[in-house]
Amino acid sequence: MKALLPRSLMGQMLLAVAVALLLVQTLSAFLIYSAQRESYETGMLNAAAFRLLVETRGREAMRPREKPEGAPFGGPPMRGFPLERSDASPLAKGEPRDTHAEEKLAKILADQSLDVAQIVVVHRVVNQDRPARERMIEHGHDHATPPEVLREQLSDHLLVVGVRLEGSQQWLVSRVRTPRAMNILLFPLIVQTLVIYAVLVGAVAVILRRMSRPLAALTQRVEEFSVTRDLAGQLEPTGPDDVRRLILAHNAMETRIADLLDEKDVMLGAIGHDLKTPLAALRVRIESVEDEHERKRMAMTIEDIVRTLDDILSLARVGRPSDPLERTELSALVVSVVEEYEDMGEPVELGETRRMALELRPTWLRRALRNLIGNALRYGERARVSLERVDGSAVIVIDDEGPGIPEDAIESMMNPFTRGDPSRNSATGGAGLGLALARAIADQHGGALVLTNRHEAATGAVVGLRATLTIPLG
Repeated sequence: MKALLPRSLMGQMLLAVAVALLLVQTLSAFLIYSAQRESYETGMLNAAAFRLLVETRGREAMRPREKPEGAPFGGPPMRGFPLERSDASPLAKGEPRDTHAEEKLAKILADQSLDVAQIVVVHRVVNQDRPARERMIEHGHDHATPPEVLREQLSDHLLVVGVRLEGSQQWLVSRVRTPRAMNILLFPLIVQTLVIYAVLVGAVAVILRRMSRPLAALTQRVEEFSVTRDLAGQLEPTGPDDVRRLILAHNAMETRIADLLDEKDVMLGAIGHDLKTPLAALRVRIESVEDEHERKRMAMTIEDIVRTLDDILSLARVGRPSDPLERTELSALVVSVVEEYEDMGEPVELGETRRMALELRPTWLRRALRNLIGNALRYGERARVSLERVDGSAVIVIDDEGPGIPEDAIESMMNPFTRGDPSRNSATGGAGLGLALARAIADQHGGALVLTNRHEAATGAVVGLRATLTIPLG
């Protein structure tokens, strides 16, 4: 269902307005149609009641004056179907009765003081009623009615009313034809709905476009700033006042963020310079230490501090890379990193790879792969690297054969200074920045890093950890 909904603000608002308008118009059309149907039904029942009253009372009034039958009250003969007298009810077997119309007709006749024993009201098509059909055909022949007009008249709606008076066994049957469809207002309703749709939806579209244009531009600007951190492309405030204030606030936020990043770079540069200088001096001084074992331990400590400092500086710089994007053959880059470990005699295996080229920063991506493979070797003894294409993305998978990570700790393991092994020995040393740096590099390329435990199919036991680095192909 969600896939069918428009994804843009303008599309969703227009859809909401269109659906709301459709519901309102549907309710309006239903009410108008009900009122129209009620009006037609009342008119037809009044016509039928008039003919019944003429038949029952008009004739009695005519006898003293010897007026011709069929011309009650001295007027001209009534047009339409003549009133029929029948010994049987007009109701056919299995035919539904209109009880609502029967109640209304009973009230009309009661108001005229006409005692009625039984009433039957049914709806038919003229062509389904034999007396009405014969009368229409005869009338059509007499007046040379065109066949297509006659066919249309035979499909008209027919109200058949049967009344049996108190003390009488005969039925008085009146037939009233509706020459025009009861849906006469359907076409005006459709035209009205289309006009309202055109005017209202058009006005809403203009307003939403005035709002959505600057919002779309602001969205694009946010996406650009998240990559470039460049203040040169700040937007000019446009649109309604609320949107203008939003753009102004965003521009101010961009400026503040850029200032903070600049301050951070200056501070980190100073830290790197101020720390690396004394560390270099310490390397020289430890050469004067006579105890070789102690000298090696001191050198390892200094190297550990330098590596940690490099990781911290790299993690801080990854958000503002200085090297540009390059069109790179990713499979070749992966193979070259694996070969580096193979040359050092490390147990790194290259799995299936697929050739694919994309825009990326190869220096940073090499750093991420080295960190992930290094973690696999440090904690899992072996590493297997593969590259595949999945749904328009390049997916690098690195599997190890280690103990894995507790499920509730997987997400926190990618935070800075978080380590699976709390020890700081030479075998598993480090400051816990490798995964954090790899994830930051993946984010920098618009991708993601996901860690999952690998389980044995038969027993479900954890047999290793899988690191999945996904990069969109663009």
